Amino acid sequence: MASRMTSAGVLSLALFSTLAQPSFAGGLDRGGYNIDLLFDQSRFSAQSAVFYVMPQRELKNVTDTNTSALTGGGNLNSRSHSADETENFAVPYVGFKAGYEDVDCLFDYSEPFGAHTNPGINWAGANNNIETKIETHNYATTCSYKFDVGPGQLRLIGGAFYQEVEGFKERLVSTIPSLIGTGTGIGRLDLEDNGWGWRTGIAYEIPEYGIRASLVYNSRVKYDSLSGTVDLTQVRAPVAPLNAAPFGSVTNVFGEAEAPDSLELKVQSGIAPDWLAFGSVKWTNWSVLQSIPLCPVSTKGRACTSSSPTKLTSLDLLYQDGWTVTGGIGHKFNEQWTGAVSLTWDRGTSHGYGAQTDTWTVGLGAAYNPTDNIEWRVAGALGVLTSGSSGVLVEDGVTYGNDVSYDFGNDLVAAVSTSIKVKF
Repeated sequence: MASRMTSAGVLSLALFSTLAQPSFAGGLDRGGYNIDLLFDQSRFSAQSAVFYVMPQRELKNVTDTNTSALTGGGNLNSRSHSADETENFAVPYVGFKAGYEDVDCLFDYSEPFGAHTNPGINWAGANNNIETKIETHNYATTCSYKFDVGPGQLRLIGGAFYQEVEGFKERLVSTIPSLIGTGTGIGRLDLEDNGWGWRTGIAYEIPEYGIRASLVYNSRVKYDSLSGTVDLTQVRAPVAPLNAAPFGSVTNVFGEAEAPDSLELKVQSGIAPDWLAFGSVKWTNWSVLQSIPLCPVSTKGRACTSSSPTKLTSLDLLYQDGWTVTGGIGHKFNEQWTGAVSLTWDRGTSHGYGAQTDTWTVGLGAAYNPTDNIEWRVAGALGVLTSGSSGVLVEDGVTYGNDVSYDFGNDLVAAVSTSIKVKF
């Protein structure tokens, strides 16, 4: 087994390796939940980081399969049969860790979930999506208590977090011109809410050998007061009267949803002087996000379900659970430079509806320590978004995806990240 002196030198790689690449897991995953700063050996440490992700998902062979002027936005098959779906995005992180004797606490801000697709209006699937954007803001406190067990230390972990969500979706509702003004035919949905979650976990560490295993569970976040508006001011009623509600007006809506719970196992060990192996397996319960029905506020008190006659619209995701598996190697080159390489597989959350298929990603990163108190990290990742198709999917007796169908090939995704950590 590696000696105490040499393994201590690669211990920081365990923290560094998790920043070698951002998460490309399906669903609405962005930065996910990361509490690795809690394990930093310094009494106080502060870290800020940012990921910049560049997905390149191109939709092909797009067909408007609902050409009805009343329910499908009209026949859009004269428009482009391909579209660039994804937008680049940045994910920030800020954390501060403080320790006293056997207690450590981490206070951090992150953006664990989000999405941004923007295929535009000039494609044959504009009746399904023009632009969709979802953002979350997460404020967390996580603490641990450690005590000696055998040759190492057992750490009990617990915490809570407050999460905000906001987003919008635009799609082409109708191409029927109005007798009084044309209008764009675009409808817009805006939503927001907030909620609380909690986490618990356990870890076992033998620091002198770079050994650590942790298992952490993050709870669901209930958005049971999801509220917003459906703006159809640019959409005229297909039959008289021309502006019969909800057409030509803004309607307040309500609904409910949940951010998924997750369970993650991380392991690492020194395997030779100045060498560290690490890996992780994460399950995310994305199947809690299926179709999110939204009903007018005026109908509150009545059930708002996918089959409810009061449903005005819905946000259809239809995800399956996600799995993320990572493995990698880290190496300390000298007193100032360390590096890591990793390989990650993400199981796609789409299964016949949507474009989130399996992803394979290679991550590379380096850490530079100009002094004992400062650590600068830079990393990059390159991955493949695997091919597939999207069309009709029946869930719980309800048919989805009958408005547009498309294919997509193997596409590239790239990312860069940087962070600075100060220890004292």
